[in-house]
Amino acid sequence: MNPNRLEPIEAAKQFISIYFPYCQGAILAGSVVRGKATETSDLDIVVFSEDTHSSYRESLIFSGWPIEVFVHNLVSYKDYFESDRKRARPSLPRMIAEGVSLKNEGILEAIQEEAKQILATGPELWSVETIKIKRYFITDALDDFIGSNNRAEELFIANILAELTCEFILRTNRRWIGASKWIVRSLKEYDEAFTDQFVEAFDLYYKTGQKSEVIEIVDKALYPYGGRLFEGFSLGK
Repeated sequence: MNPNRLEPIEAAKQFISIYFPYCQGAILAGSVVRGKATETSDLDIVVFSEDTHSSYRESLIFSGWPIEVFVHNLVSYKDYFESDRKRARPSLPRMIAEGVSLKNEGILEAIQEEAKQILATGPELWSVETIKIKRYFITDALDDFIGSNNRAEELFIANILAELTCEFILRTNRRWIGASKWIVRSLKEYDEAFTDQFVEAFDLYYKTGQKSEVIEIVDKALYPYGGRLFEGFSLGK
């Protein structure tokens, strides 16, 4: 961390006082709140202002800190809650539920409770048809992975296979998913021991080219739902 810049909460409070002095509420979220900040971490700030006509996101530098600010009015955040719930990536609910209050004119408690309820309820359960579709596309990627002898192509197939399999494991167990670093974080929240096995299998492949552990772990994920799927599958018929 840069020793010359303000502490995260103090910097965030000063930012709010200058840029959003008339807002009704503001929350500092992200890695600095979770105690997992790195040298490149920014300040994620959610602002609630009744003067805001439409939601927006903006990236700024303030007092040496990169800041991502997410601005909502007192209603617009609900649409984002619903969108995040449907896509099973609770970005805004998580920020609000885990965040630290920077300013509160009596509105944050109810909004944070909404966010916590969404997180506790979890995403929608996948339908049988959705599971079949996902099994097919995982099988397709796995077959490509097994049959490929082109290292460059394999690397990208492996990336897709890892992401599809993580999504399948989490959604079939009605757990939230994520993107980028939140993929493995979401998997760890579900089952830390399994996550270790998953990461080790793919890490071994990336280091040595050995595919067997990856194939085994993907098959293990598919097995409770009927295993690989190719023959008889149709879409849009």
